[in-house]
Amino acid sequence: QVQLVESGGGSVQAGDSLRLSCVASGRTFSSYPLGWFRQAPGKEREFVASIGWSAFRTNYLDSVKGRFTISRDNAKNTVYLHMGSLKPEDTAIYYCAAGRAYGRADSQAPYYAYWGQGTQVIVSS
Repeated sequence: QVQLVESGGGSVQAGDSLRLSCVASGRTFSSYPLGWFRQAPGKEREFVASIGWSAFRTNYLDSVKGRFTISRDNAKNTVYLHMGSLKPEDTAIYYCAAGRAYGRADSQAPYYAYWGQGTQVIVSS
């Protein structure tokens, strides 16, 4: 069983930056593909970014490319989402997710077996 705990959310102005963190339990963190998803009020959960267990492959939602960066620190069992040039449409609850060991870092939620509780991001114009 893997437990994920996000932090770093908050209320910011458009154009600001935030860094979300997600700490995972478990001894085999380096083998997990990891992802970030978000859910805005009244909308379905959507993929934001993913990073493979090897950390060489990353993938992003088109609307965040060039503004968001996903990274991982296996020594700290932590995955990060650095969000720059934030826009009001980035307002959502952000969730981190972990897939099964050596699995695929996909944009589809069913590929992820473990989920955090979410952290709120509010961007004001």
